[in-house]
Amino acid sequence: MGPQLKRGQNVAGEVWLLMQRSDHLLGREKLQFDRRRASLSAAFLFTLAVAALLAPGARADAGVLLNESLDTSVERITGSGHSAVYLSRICPDGSPVKMRLCLLGEQGSVLSNYTTLGEDQPYEWNIVPLSVYLYGVEDPSDRPVVSSKAIKAALEERYRDKYLAALCTEQRCRNGKSSEWREMVGATLERSMYMFVVKTTVEQDRALIAEFNSLPNVNHFNGMTRNCADFTRRVMNVYYPGAVKPDYLNDFFMTSPKAVARSLTHYAEKHPDSDFRVLHFAQVPGTIKRSSECRSGTEQLYHSKKLVIPLAYLAWQGVPAVAASYMITGHFNPEHQFEAHASSEAAGSASDASLDIGNGYTVSVQELAAEDTLERETIVGTKDEWKQYQDRFDATVDEAIRKEVIPDRMYLKSVFKKLGAASTISADANGALWMNFRGDEPPLRVGISASNVFAADSDGQFAYQIILARMAGELKSPKHSRETMMEFKQDWTLLDDIRGRGIAVAAARGVQPGVPSASAVGALSHDDNSLLP
Repeated sequence: MGPQLKRGQNVAGEVWLLMQRSDHLLGREKLQFDRRRASLSAAFLFTLAVAALLAPGARADAGVLLNESLDTSVERITGSGHSAVYLSRICPDGSPVKMRLCLLGEQGSVLSNYTTLGEDQPYEWNIVPLSVYLYGVEDPSDRPVVSSKAIKAALEERYRDKYLAALCTEQRCRNGKSSEWREMVGATLERSMYMFVVKTTVEQDRALIAEFNSLPNVNHFNGMTRNCADFTRRVMNVYYPGAVKPDYLNDFFMTSPKAVARSLTHYAEKHPDSDFRVLHFAQVPGTIKRSSECRSGTEQLYHSKKLVIPLAYLAWQGVPAVAASYMITGHFNPEHQFEAHASSEAAGSASDASLDIGNGYTVSVQELAAEDTLERETIVGTKDEWKQYQDRFDATVDEAIRKEVIPDRMYLKSVFKKLGAASTISADANGALWMNFRGDEPPLRVGISASNVFAADSDGQFAYQIILARMAGELKSPKHSRETMMEFKQDWTLLDDIRGRGIAVAAARGVQPGVPSASAVGALSHDDNSLLP
């Protein structure tokens, strides 16, 4: 029997997974597990409390963030995406340009650099709380359920006023769209990303803090030798020297974000004690163009006709070499790595220990390992499970049309655009967002954050439309752009919660579905051709 679960590991998460797995065990093993499950039910809340109390002594993590490519600037040509660093035990020290160990209850952070952050001084890096980086708000429960440029701008302005008051006083920083501190606020509104995570020690975290707080925080960004991927490589090699390397052959003597993720993955696979995990954060559905998969240099040439055709014309001898280099040495699929090492949170697992759940029952390493496939399927979802949800969703949409919540199926393709055209965005103190419709008496609004979309003063019909449109977008998205099955099931619960209210409001309103008021009819014309991509 292996060692007992170490202090501060993710006990509550493992307990939940064990309870979920029990329904899939057969025969004698299931009978034995039922006894364990009985004790789990009684001890569940106690375990949560213990896990929280032990958090200060917890083993922490660091990870490479691989952000998908945007159709902007140089990325439009290179397809390289962006690289950043996740740190679970390091937090901003009252400023995005200083760091310290996190306090109890803090969530960790993301550390990154850009061509220019655009602040009053040319800082090399900023560090922001994890949830702010992902969703633009401190509490994930306030995350937006829909994305648009106006929504992201509202979150950026709130962040600037709250965190950058002393660093962002000049006009170019406050209002300039090229100031890349904006990229660190609500990143999932404009792109999907993967997180490749390994464990760290408190000594390693302290060493990183001491190094970065003592050195000048001055930007020397250079696309060839000091880009965002080089910065990530530098940080991760403080923890595991030599673990992260460039791929000069496939990236033409530069370091790419994909090479950083690939080399860490290969290192972790050779070192099982690193507790390697991969997380996926999908782009929030909305009117912002969908991000595209990251590519290395030879991969971009291999896949992109607009680049490979000129290469074939000017130097046709190089085409076979590029293709061979990519296929033999450069192929790396982040989605496949996620499916193989899927995790729902970056807090670590108990896969390297036995789990004592009380009353003399212990779940061994072997029992946990035997259910790895089930755990991955719980997070990622199977093809059949996604198909079943598609069928259920189609039936739900048919009902919404019959009940006049929406006029027809095509409406879901443009619902975000139509509602946004007749509204303004406001944020409350916590960052939860509201869509306020113009020209309505009494004022009409709908919550567009997870915490307020179903609030009492959030219009039920529009809330139902938003959740329907969000789920339609998720179901049609490719794997690299789709949320996990666990997240989708949470969305489905939200859909069930709002369904009755949305139908009731639509019936009571007795007007064309989806139209806030007569004054907004022009803006919400059903003939609008501005559909989502």
